[in-house]
Amino acid sequence: MKKLRSMSLQKKITSNVVGALLIVLAVNIVMMRVLSSINLKIEEVYTGNVRLNELDDTLGSLESNLETYVRTKSSDAMESYFRDEQALRDLLGGLNGQAVDDPELIAEKNIRSLSETYLDLTAQIIQAKRGRNVQKYAELAEEASALGNTIHVYIDSLNNERFQVNSAIFGQLIGRWRAQEGTLQFVLLAVMVAALLVVIFMTSLIIKPLKDLASAANEVAAGNLEQEALPVRTRDEIGIVTEAFNQMLESIRRYIRQIRENLLREQELRERELLMESHLKDARLKYLQAQIDPHFLFNTLNAAAQLAMMEGAEKTEELLDNTAAFFRYNVRRNDKDTTLRDEVGLVDNFIFISKVRFGDTFVFEKNIDESVLNIPVPSMMLQPLIENSFKYGIRDLERQGRIELSVSRRDGWAEISVWDNGSGMTEERIAAVLSGQWESASDDRDLPVSNGVGIWNVMERLRLYFDGKSTFEINSDGPGTGTEILIRIPLGAEEA
Repeated sequence: MKKLRSMSLQKKITSNVVGALLIVLAVNIVMMRVLSSINLKIEEVYTGNVRLNELDDTLGSLESNLETYVRTKSSDAMESYFRDEQALRDLLGGLNGQAVDDPELIAEKNIRSLSETYLDLTAQIIQAKRGRNVQKYAELAEEASALGNTIHVYIDSLNNERFQVNSAIFGQLIGRWRAQEGTLQFVLLAVMVAALLVVIFMTSLIIKPLKDLASAANEVAAGNLEQEALPVRTRDEIGIVTEAFNQMLESIRRYIRQIRENLLREQELRERELLMESHLKDARLKYLQAQIDPHFLFNTLNAAAQLAMMEGAEKTEELLDNTAAFFRYNVRRNDKDTTLRDEVGLVDNFIFISKVRFGDTFVFEKNIDESVLNIPVPSMMLQPLIENSFKYGIRDLERQGRIELSVSRRDGWAEISVWDNGSGMTEERIAAVLSGQWESASDDRDLPVSNGVGIWNVMERLRLYFDGKSTFEINSDGPGTGTEILIRIPLGAEEA
């Protein structure tokens, strides 16, 4: 039992299935052997009749070839005769030649004796024919014909008797075959049902810990963190995941307790430091440090994605993976350089999350030239533009919104276009945005994720990063005509 608990999940399932298949295979082999034995006996029933028929046919062929030779003295007829003679002697060798009490065997002995006498007569006929002794071979031929007819009669009589006996035996064997077939089918069905019950039982032992784990995960998702740890009964993959779940649950509890303690300590510190105006800024900073660690956030999202995968919730797993990737990018890439390829990947994460939130209310398309995706750019450059198109371009449209992202190479420049078919912009608003006099709100609770980075911020970072060599344009023909943001980035000599 201890060894069974330490077996891997794959080995448990494989051993169950292989064991059931081996049992069914063993029963099939036994069935086939029993039925094959009966079938062999059925085939042997009429073997004697077949031999007698073959003997009768060979005798008739020999008589025909002998008559042809006597009449025409043909060499072909002579060769056929000798062939039939040898075949007839071979068949006679299979008949009984001993003195016995069995009527059938006595009949076989008579047929064999008469046939050997007949062959002696035919040999004398051929000899007389060759010596041109017409009277002698005529007498012998008449005697041989009468003997041949007698042999045919004996063969037919024995064949009929044997056929009647064999028919009765055949009927018995067929009845036995059918009885055995029904019995074996019942046994096979019983074995298969038993094997299926064993597999179901063993599978339930494997699935039960998964159900317990899924139920506990649902409780955690509902906010119940005070449940007891799940028992770890096996050391297979399920046991490992269960133990990891227990550890994660305990880590979450410990982390929440730590947050509460930190908040209490920070509150006390803040109350004291508020008395001193000079320390107000430091108190606010410490309060902010007590907020949830973003690393813990996407680690928790990854753990939730693993639970969704184990529960078979593929859409939920994919949503959690994309959300974790979005926050991971923000944590790792803020204030650092990245590549245009990573920026496009972040846009894909954002679009996927938005699709889950808002469904098919908008269409997103992209046309990307792979040859320019490796150029370095400042982080958080593309996603804020897509978010801006979504919030202020297409979100309130009565028709289906559309956002298109295009990245191409042209005359030594990398051109990036973000276009939407939304509400459009007036020239005054475009001028205000480009001059930094108008900026969108950074906190939008309706969006699935928001980074708080506006267009002016993107423009300034591009200007500083590329030493003023990049260009940033906003194009629109007015309200209701859509908007395009066009960025041109200079390519290096090795890239151009």
